[in-house]
Amino acid sequence: MRIVASIAIVAALAFLAGCGGSDSGTTGAASTDRAKAPAKEARAAFLAEPSCKRPPGASRWGCSIDSYRCQAVVIDRGWSVTCSRPGRSVAFVVRR
Repeated sequence: MRIVASIAIVAALAFLAGCGGSDSGTTGAASTDRAKAPAKEARAAFLAEPSCKRPPGASRWGCSIDSYRCQAVVIDRGWSVTCSRPGRSVAFVVRR
């Protein structure tokens, strides 16, 4: 009887641990392309926003685009940028 109860508990815990899932509903290239879209849009907005231009000699700076707050850091290939707003964040690299 204890074995049956133990199996039932383990099965219930495994079921609960597996719940939650993803909101995307698809896998593979389609979900990857959809995930890249907000970063491409944010990157374009970052490059177009005059307040996001790198200040002379700065190694890090910040600016706002739409509802995002962005922080940029100089890296060896250009700039690493992270933009976030409540509930969402995107990251991208601007190459030199």
